[in-house]
Amino acid sequence: MFTRLALCSRLPPRSWQSNGGGVPIRAFSQAKFSLPRPHGKSFAHRGELKQAKRIVVKLGSAVVTRGDECGLALGRLASIVEQVAMLQNQGREMMIVTSGAVAFGRQRLRHEILLSQSVRQALHSGQNQLKEMSVPVLEARACAAAGQSGLMALYEAMFTQYSICTAQILVTNLDFHDEQKRRNLNSTLQELMRMNIIPIINTNDAVVPPPVPSSDLQGVNVISIKDNDSLAARLAVEMKVDLLVALSDVQGLYDSPPGTDDAKLIDMFYPGDQQSITYGTKSRVGIGGMEAKVKAALWALQGGTSVVIANGTDPKVTGHVITDIVEGKKVGTFFSEVKPAGPTVEQQTEMARHAGRALSSLLPEQRGEIICCLAELLTEKKDEILSANKRDMELATASGRFSQALIDRLSLSTAKLNSLAIGLRQLSVSSRDSVGRVLRRTRVANNLELEQITVPIGVLLVIFESRPDCLPQVSALAIASGNALLLKGGKEAANTNKILHQLTQEALSIHGVSDAVQLVSTREEVEDLCRLDKMVDLIIPRGSSQLVREIQKAAKGIPVLGHSEAIDIGIIMNLDSKCDYPAACNAMETLLIHKDLLRTPLFDQIVDMLRAENVKIHAGPRFASYLTFSPSEVKSLRTEYGDLECCVEVVDSMEEAVDHIHKYGSSHTDVIVTENEETAEQFLQQVDSACVFWNSSSRFADGYRFGLGAEVGISTARIHARGPVGLEGLLTTKWILRGEGHTVADFSEQGNMKYLHENIPVPQGSFM
Repeated sequence: MFTRLALCSRLPPRSWQSNGGGVPIRAFSQAKFSLPRPHGKSFAHRGELKQAKRIVVKLGSAVVTRGDECGLALGRLASIVEQVAMLQNQGREMMIVTSGAVAFGRQRLRHEILLSQSVRQALHSGQNQLKEMSVPVLEARACAAAGQSGLMALYEAMFTQYSICTAQILVTNLDFHDEQKRRNLNSTLQELMRMNIIPIINTNDAVVPPPVPSSDLQGVNVISIKDNDSLAARLAVEMKVDLLVALSDVQGLYDSPPGTDDAKLIDMFYPGDQQSITYGTKSRVGIGGMEAKVKAALWALQGGTSVVIANGTDPKVTGHVITDIVEGKKVGTFFSEVKPAGPTVEQQTEMARHAGRALSSLLPEQRGEIICCLAELLTEKKDEILSANKRDMELATASGRFSQALIDRLSLSTAKLNSLAIGLRQLSVSSRDSVGRVLRRTRVANNLELEQITVPIGVLLVIFESRPDCLPQVSALAIASGNALLLKGGKEAANTNKILHQLTQEALSIHGVSDAVQLVSTREEVEDLCRLDKMVDLIIPRGSSQLVREIQKAAKGIPVLGHSEAIDIGIIMNLDSKCDYPAACNAMETLLIHKDLLRTPLFDQIVDMLRAENVKIHAGPRFASYLTFSPSEVKSLRTEYGDLECCVEVVDSMEEAVDHIHKYGSSHTDVIVTENEETAEQFLQQVDSACVFWNSSSRFADGYRFGLGAEVGISTARIHARGPVGLEGLLTTKWILRGEGHTVADFSEQGNMKYLHENIPVPQGSFM
């Protein structure tokens, strides 16, 4: 009891007071009561679900019961209870509408009947061996009566583990249609939630009459309590609930019956789209079905409650499905009264894939023409681009939420646009030797030849922060390699990205493939985009190391071309590496100094230079030990600064520097500055990074400076592509075999053919 009181005392006071119930005016034309909550509006977008204060979780029979329909799915139920408890302890008001009493009761009654039969048969036969026994068909009401108490005892035991009290409420139609009963029910629920108790509601299946056909669920005066879907909807409107989460055994609402070849999950459902849905059969248990769920959801939506229908049985998501929904993640089908302004990201991906196939089939010269056209547009439309960029810069500065380093990355200039155009023209030339190039040709046997050719990867998803110049660079590389492209830029560059994307599509339109590059402008979260594993073939993050790590963690089913931003530089560094563009991913972040250089004029010059450029120095643990008054000691030797800051640390030897780099480095770019050629060569060979330089600025690590024309990023992976990733890194291969009716049996011991595997010279510039 004391634990319970302590928990309650930490929660905010409840602001809702009982007003005797109420039926929303918008939902019922003949109602006399107030709207369900101020404005009576449901949430328009998933991201707003985080604001949901009062939530109903509806658990369908397929969620609560086991696959054999006899008994409860205890593990699944425990994870759902944990999520509801978590949300309750956050200060939200949770209610559960549950099925399961019939299934639990059926399990108990079958057990009792089998036990009774076994005793009678043993007494009758005088033998211990039992004959085969059959269980009679059990009436649902009797099962409900037998199972309801056990179901509630289970819920109570589970919630007690989280110091949360529960209360059982059984209802029928009369409890909503009789005015006094409805007021009593409303008052009871309000009081329970005020006391931080979770109401668990179920239809009173022991006494409820069979469902009868009615004209409800059509936006008229009543909604009959025919199943727990309609009960949850009625309860949600009655109690002014913000969000109704309806868990079933399917992922959500599909445009055709789930399991059919062309069925697509609907992310957001608008009431006006009802006619486009074809419903399938009901689930294995329950009396509802998806059509009943949708009708109940639309009824609740009309009453001002947001609704999400999602899968509560999938073991991969059950443990976080409810909390994911409340966090605004893309789970299940979200019902919204606001019609989407444009295509969904899934539709955009399909459009990109379709147009991307057409793009890859263009002649190399045609793809080169598109890239040249984009380069010309960057020059011709520079005033419009810079004007849009200026708006983004002003908004970013005024918000006060962005660092100076990020604002620097956001900035465009005439010089940057000119450099972009030059790089794109270079790329247009190299693109003529890309898709369809023959890499290898082999004569497997007489009249049987094998070719390996370059082909596009498919659909690329590039997620980038701040730098709008990334958009035309990556678009040009995707065009050159024949890949479809999905782009997700940061909100801080929205205006600049929009016009750059328009120019990209204008260039693509000269050969009728404008949809091949899509800009995601909806409220998609990065984590949601990373779940498009059946539609996206490769994710390329462009941004901070934190962004890269988040994407690598979220994209469990999609390869990620990862790169990190921190740079370790060798013994001495030059001004260019840190101060030319400190926000760049190839700027120096850590300076390793040989111990023999401490307290020398050279070391003093380095420190004076850094101070003159206003570079803030953080001391590594060993460097700090040499100093009486040291700079602030670094918190981590892996820190990425992205600004006029760097870490200085001391090492005893080149070998120790290499060990430091391998332990704390990012495998991006490492530089050694030395006059000793032997030492330099050892460093170049031993350091396992994408780029390793000797006596050169780390800022040279760039696709344009390497002659690639442009880059999608620096890859620190050890497969497929590494270092600055240009055109070649966005191609994969395909094997083509040309024969004359050959079979594998021809090459068996009894066959009449032998493998040759002779390499055939491939002429330079050969295409299939």
